[in-house]
Amino acid sequence: MRISRAHWRVALAGFLLASVATGAGATKFRSAEDALDQGMSAYAGGYYEIAIPALEYAASKDLFLAQFYLARVYADNSGAQTDHAKAYMLYQRIANEYADIDPDDDKRAPFVAKALTALAAYVRDGIREIGLKPDLARAAEYLHHAATFFNDEDAQFELAKLYLTGDGVREDVARAKHWLSVLTQKGHAGAQAFLADLYWRGKHLPKDANKALALITVAVENAPAHERIWIEDIYQNIFCGTSAGIRKQAEGTVAVWRKQYGRSIDTRERSALGGLVPHAERTCANGEPVMPVRRSSGEATMAASPEKAVTAPPLAAAAPPPPAAAVGEPKPFARGSASGLGLIDAGASGPGSARR
Repeated sequence: MRISRAHWRVALAGFLLASVATGAGATKFRSAEDALDQGMSAYAGGYYEIAIPALEYAASKDLFLAQFYLARVYADNSGAQTDHAKAYMLYQRIANEYADIDPDDDKRAPFVAKALTALAAYVRDGIREIGLKPDLARAAEYLHHAATFFNDEDAQFELAKLYLTGDGVREDVARAKHWLSVLTQKGHAGAQAFLADLYWRGKHLPKDANKALALITVAVENAPAHERIWIEDIYQNIFCGTSAGIRKQAEGTVAVWRKQYGRSIDTRERSALGGLVPHAERTCANGEPVMPVRRSSGEATMAASPEKAVTAPPLAAAAPPPPAAAVGEPKPFARGSASGLGLIDAGASGPGSARR
């Protein structure tokens, strides 16, 4: 479903102007910038019904951030304003118009990368109400561009999972494991949880309960609010499946990996409703409570045991990735290379706002 940029501009401008002209569109704003400020304030507070008319007005005036955050509102399944067709159109417009901006000097670059990653999810699954059919190869293209051209970690994580399954790309387990390892060392909670699950199940990696428990513990500590549920599900499964001896053994590994692979949560990009996510009381099948993971200084899921510290990286045997231009993998957009990925051998040390 490839549509010209001009067509997307006309279609999207039409629905934005129609939205502004009806109902909440009666609200008057001094300027597009004023509308953006009001919309962003409402968005940050989780007041989507107030944010939408302001962001729609600013987006109709071509303010970049208004387009991006309006798409985020429409894509949020937890809100009453969910409209995936509108979110898709907004993300598609961003992809069409900004996919080739300078990834190093343009402040919009991180937002464009997130838009491409979100767009990939829509293209992967399809949207029935607008006749968008699933297209795994095209989804992989978006992820590849966000991962290599914009060096986006979430896109790299999603692309790594595709390399494990061969969905939309040529299956490449070595590259997938390498990227998961690199992201793990950078503190990416999703990659850490996914890698921990692979260690736990012994899939693509030797089964290692100690590494699995230690790594998922760090992942829970690193997880942003909107990712906690699925990561804590993996933590519960591994914690409940390990013996007291394994848990004790993992203490030293956790102590070291927490320092090496820990990451501070960036509250600026958290969901407006993230702070309201409840933490369910979890128990194992035998009724044993699942030990909570606490992030505050000096507190941890398990007591640190420095004398048992394990300094080996999570994936010491990870192979370097094949050449970026390997036959059968998706091609990026018109520009881009893998040079900005910063991929390193596992075990080696790893390496603003925009209104328009």
